[in-house]
Amino acid sequence: MAPSLRDIRPIHWGLVLAILALVAIEELATGRNAICACGTVQLWHGALDAGNSQHIADWYTPSHVIHGFLFYALGRWLLPTRSPGERLVLAVAIEASWEMIENSPIIIDRYREATIALGYSGDSVVNSVADVAWMALGFALARRLPTGITIVIAILFELAALWAVRDNLTLNVLMLVWPVQAIKVWQGG
Repeated sequence: MAPSLRDIRPIHWGLVLAILALVAIEELATGRNAICACGTVQLWHGALDAGNSQHIADWYTPSHVIHGFLFYALGRWLLPTRSPGERLVLAVAIEASWEMIENSPIIIDRYREATIALGYSGDSVVNSVADVAWMALGFALARRLPTGITIVIAILFELAALWAVRDNLTLNVLMLVWPVQAIKVWQGG
């Protein structure tokens, strides 16, 4: 029988929701905007402008889905005796922690310095919570889909983002950790 979301107990979903609430509370407490300063909440925002990372989904959403794929694979490999629900809660906690770190002044400044995100001011609370939820969706998809299909989807997501905005998870990590000037110039168009 294929794994399903029913294999994850209600307590695990309750913990996921609690973590999402904690992310929202922490980010609001640190002064993050609840929604885009433009005053709207869009399901999709495809432009690389001040509205990026302010709405429910954008060109960085596929990266968060891929995080879910990776966390699922790592959890199965490193924690094979833990239940899928426990691994999901851990993955959500890690992604939520990253969202809070990513929106700290030190990381925002690093993005501005090392990447093409010159005007980046951090995510809205809606975007941060949605990013964690997108990761959870990626985790759920990785549980249901054959490994080969999951890998193909990840590659397609990376190529689509690379084509559309000259950025993706791979380049984002590379440029954050070890900036390459030639890539930064190419990304700037």
